[in-house]
Amino acid sequence: MLALRRSVIRSTIRSSASRSLAVPAVKLQASKPLSTLSVKNASKFSLLNAKKTSTLSVQRMHYSSSDLPDYTLVAMPALSPTMEMGNIGTWKVKVGDKVEPGDVLVEIETDKAQMDFEYQDYGYIAKILKDSGSKDVPIEIPIAIIVDEEAKVSAFKDFVLSDTSAANNSPPAASQSQANDPVTPELKDQSLAAGSFSSQSGAQENSIDLSTVKGTGLSGSIVKSDILSKIQESKLEIFIYIVKSSPIHSQASESSAPAVKQAQAPAATQTPAQQAALGYHDIELTNMRKVIAKRLTESKTTVPHYSLNIEVNVDNLNKVRAALNETSQGKFKLTVNDFIVKAAALALKAVPAVNCSWQETFIRQYHHADISIATSTPTGLITPIVKTCDAKGLESISSEIKSLAAKAKANKLTPEEYQGGSFSISNLGMYGISSFTAIINPPQSAILSVGTSQKKMIPDESNEKGFSVVTVNNFTLNADHRVVDGATGAEFLTSFKSYIENPLTMLL
Repeated sequence: MLALRRSVIRSTIRSSASRSLAVPAVKLQASKPLSTLSVKNASKFSLLNAKKTSTLSVQRMHYSSSDLPDYTLVAMPALSPTMEMGNIGTWKVKVGDKVEPGDVLVEIETDKAQMDFEYQDYGYIAKILKDSGSKDVPIEIPIAIIVDEEAKVSAFKDFVLSDTSAANNSPPAASQSQANDPVTPELKDQSLAAGSFSSQSGAQENSIDLSTVKGTGLSGSIVKSDILSKIQESKLEIFIYIVKSSPIHSQASESSAPAVKQAQAPAATQTPAQQAALGYHDIELTNMRKVIAKRLTESKTTVPHYSLNIEVNVDNLNKVRAALNETSQGKFKLTVNDFIVKAAALALKAVPAVNCSWQETFIRQYHHADISIATSTPTGLITPIVKTCDAKGLESISSEIKSLAAKAKANKLTPEEYQGGSFSISNLGMYGISSFTAIINPPQSAILSVGTSQKKMIPDESNEKGFSVVTVNNFTLNADHRVVDGATGAEFLTSFKSYIENPLTMLL
């Protein structure tokens, strides 16, 4: 066996030296790494090369076989840090097509947007493993096979993934017999050794023995999700042990058992016709909706929110805005929101302790105000970012906000346009909402909620009536108390109010 492994390694070096190792890439960068895929039946399917990148999160796997010509598996790429799975859109190529660097293979719907997946090497499409419309495809699952010569395409006509691979992330198989081959102890050891760095480090940090983890990656290799599942399983076992050890649990277990069983029984899935008869219909969750639900739940339950509210006179702002729009000659049309974004950016520069994010072991302070603007789209909420607002004028900010909003509604945002940001603003004033408290977008430490403008009477001794009518807006700052203390948040709002009530200072 040792001699065989050495022979495979030598052949690997020889065969890979003459081949390009360019990695297929998407248009934009992401940062979520993939775990290394292991190979079953090393004597028949020897792993020639595997190259992965933390910036593009795309993986190509080169294989050779005695039954098939050399081929490359292209895996589902991770196009955003939060992406765990994606949907296959329209394939732009078909079997037999030649592909060159920069060619778009397929449209992929992520948790945030739909993007083109570009290939960065030469080859021919030998097999499409995931058809258009395939949903919830994990990022480590192969989606296509590419070969380097057109004559090799026909060899993959009957190539299929095993039935278990779709559910368990097991390896592609050239035949059913190979898919059913048992994993030997030697291959199990190779699988453990081939686990990704993030999987190994995660296991070490949580005292998880890798030999007890059941791998769901190719050929039983251990991936990050396996480690996370094992950690949760361990926590659940400890919790159950503590609860069962409690005297209260012992006394109540018998009487509550039937009710628990009934509560745990899953609801029966109704057909569309049955749903209509009962007066409702179920809406399938999109990837974006799943991520929104997960991240906002984590934020609301793990981030210590607190709220500060301030009322601001916007009469001067409305006058300056009207004057600027009149002299623009149609080149631009400023909105109240444009002034709010600019004022927030300048306040962040004045109080940089708010322009920070929580990074678990440290606090990161940003040098520029990259402001995320909460934008509603037909598929859910997304936060495109207007970068370096502190260094831009009102016209540039206004133009960028309009452009990003249009792209968001058309589902055309690129990852670099919605990933990151140092501060968020959510404006519901156009819906007549007087005030509200938005949920912080982690790892950011604060979000500003904007209400609608309202008329209000205030005492005014200079007026013969004894009062004046002014226009005010309510602004609410929700902040993470781990990063922003209450006094710091109040200082930010005071600075923000000063810029809003004296808008000419924003033009200096």
